[in-house]
Amino acid sequence: MRHRATTQAAYPWRATIRTVFALVVAVAAVWGLVIEAAGVDPGFPLVAASIAVAGGITRVMALPGVNDIIGRFAPWLLAAPRIKDDDGPL
Repeated sequence: MRHRATTQAAYPWRATIRTVFALVVAVAAVWGLVIEAAGVDPGFPLVAASIAVAGGITRVMALPGVNDIIGRFAPWLLAAPRIKDDDGPL
């Protein structure tokens, strides 16, 4: 039985870019907590919230409909490069 490579294995830099993008959005989402908690150790809440938001964004980005939208507006975030019908990847 032949196994198909995952997109993460086939295109590791795309997976990395998508994960970094998700993390940036997650950190931006909780930045208010950091400012509000100035002077208090915000380490654990910040980390927990960032991980939860990054996981949620990563899951949403994996949905086929969302991936189609990403392809139209941010093709550099696609899980795999677009394939031309005639001669391979763009």
